[in-house]
Amino acid sequence: MASNVPKKYEKLVVGGKRLDGRKLDELRPTKIEVGIIPSADGSAYVEVGKTKVMAAVHGPREMFPRHMMNEDRAVLNVRYAMLPFSTSDRIRPGPSRRSNEISKVARHALESVIFLEEYPTMGINLTLDVIQADAGTRATAITAGAVALAHAGIPMKGLVAATAIGKINGKLAVDLDGPEDNFGDTDMPFAMVSTNKDITLLQMDGDFTPDEFKEALSMAKKAIEPIFEEQRKALLRYHE
Repeated sequence: MASNVPKKYEKLVVGGKRLDGRKLDELRPTKIEVGIIPSADGSAYVEVGKTKVMAAVHGPREMFPRHMMNEDRAVLNVRYAMLPFSTSDRIRPGPSRRSNEISKVARHALESVIFLEEYPTMGINLTLDVIQADAGTRATAITAGAVALAHAGIPMKGLVAATAIGKINGKLAVDLDGPEDNFGDTDMPFAMVSTNKDITLLQMDGDFTPDEFKEALSMAKKAIEPIFEEQRKALLRYHE
């Protein structure tokens, strides 16, 4: 538990329920919309609780700068950013060490499912903008990015969805919210492919025992299924 914790956040789990009323294995309410940016080739908007992310895809198109071109496959460029008004503390515009790291993580989580060899010498640009942040921004951004890529008609092996497992007051919990993320003990972002269940992201911020890690992985795999379902529903609604 972090030091100097406000009294109201000293106990994040009371009687088996979290402060927002969720059970330990319960996701925050999730909303997904597709095709929200007409000028983009593909786009998606995802809300997970109070965290809100917009994703836009441009491409495949001519690669620029040309020295980054790959003769055998397309190059996926990902830019993750938290907009200045996304938190109560104003974010300085422009890339940061954290945004660069999450951009790289998101690219690795998504590019393995794209048939990049279908578009040699081309570039695919994916922009992930956090409009409002209340924990889980990288997981929400990856979920949004996968839907935007699918909406753009880019061939993929499956959708990718992401969530995180954390430890609050010594108990494992799915999809931490802001206070849980700030005052909890640890966090494990996780992403998986809908079709073959391959894991494309697994990070840890903090410590899990071997038994806790196994349980957290099982919880993540179970929790991610409803997110896949929301992704599919959003894409089907758009094409109705």
